[in-house]
Amino acid sequence: MDSISGVGVLDKSVAVVEAVHEAGALSLAELVERTGLARPTAHRLAAALETHRLLRRDDDGRWRLGMRLVAWGSAAGAESGLLDAAGPVLVDLRDATGEGVQLYVRDGATRVCVASLERQGGGLRDTVPTGAVLPLDLGSGGKALLGEVSGGGWAHSVAEREAGVASVSAPVSDPAGRIVGAVSVSGPIERLSRDPGARHGDAVVAAARAVEARLGY
Repeated sequence: MDSISGVGVLDKSVAVVEAVHEAGALSLAELVERTGLARPTAHRLAAALETHRLLRRDDDGRWRLGMRLVAWGSAAGAESGLLDAAGPVLVDLRDATGEGVQLYVRDGATRVCVASLERQGGGLRDTVPTGAVLPLDLGSGGKALLGEVSGGGWAHSVAEREAGVASVSAPVSDPAGRIVGAVSVSGPIERLSRDPGARHGDAVVAAARAVEARLGY
């Protein structure tokens, strides 16, 4: 492959990360095919990137983005103002609902939890951790990021991504209507019920609008 920066190993490493990012997960053979790198080179770079937690391997041995990239992405999000704007709103939402709350952003075919607050008072630890990479097609956070919301502006799910857990989410949009994040409340079905939207839908929509206001939208 041609060097872009003049530092060949850097260009090849970025090509490996970009290929994994675009595909979501790649076997070594798929990585070789997508990057055009020799198999030993692709394996050596992917293994080195794994050591630095920029890539990781799933249970099937396929390469995925690593948690260090998630942390860096969170920092970039903070610079854009989203995390700063959402911080106080998430605290208010947690206190108002008594449940764990999260902020998600989309990353290709997945969503990343970039902020998470556990419910006060302990109990079942069902809050999604910061840095978690989750599917878009399971759970209310993914639906909200895809714009698949009810007439009230929220999406909810019950035992969809994880047994026993319910959630309700609302999208955060910029002035052009592009969804830049999703605010969520999650907890056990015993507390949120099988209709979490009816219980906390208005609260998450209000929180999403508050984040937009703090962003100057």
